[in-house]
Amino acid sequence: MKKYILTGVCLIFILIMGGCGDTQTKMQDGTYTAQMSDYSFGWKEYVTITVKNGCIISTEFNAENASGFIKSWDNAYMKNMRPATGTYPNEYTRYYAAQLTGQSTLPEIDCLSGASNSGKNFKKLSQAVVEQSIKGDSSIVYVESAQEQSEE
Repeated sequence: MKKYILTGVCLIFILIMGGCGDTQTKMQDGTYTAQMSDYSFGWKEYVTITVKNGCIISTEFNAENASGFIKSWDNAYMKNMRPATGTYPNEYTRYYAAQLTGQSTLPEIDCLSGASNSGKNFKKLSQAVVEQSIKGDSSIVYVESAQEQSEE
């Protein structure tokens, strides 16, 4: 009988300790944004996620210019970029966002050919926004680009 009680107590202890680990890395419900600290070629990229029940239910990845115009809405930019790279902002922003949506942890991000700089920024922004969601801090976090860091 003592053996069963001891086993039961140990099992409860393991479950409680296992649960503690999950709460330290679980994303908190809310909306979180990470943004590049500076403009690159006139655009500042950002990622906004909404978390519900510890899972990302929506992701927006895009860029805006100084006037607030959204890059994926820029048809002239699309007409110039698509023939040169094989992709364009409205396509690659949705591609990257889809990799994060539905996740409960930060996944490995697959970069898209023709939008690799945006892919690198998306990886950095995603990491920052997931960290904010784990903290439950809904303030905007600013991320430096790799170029900014190498200039220091």
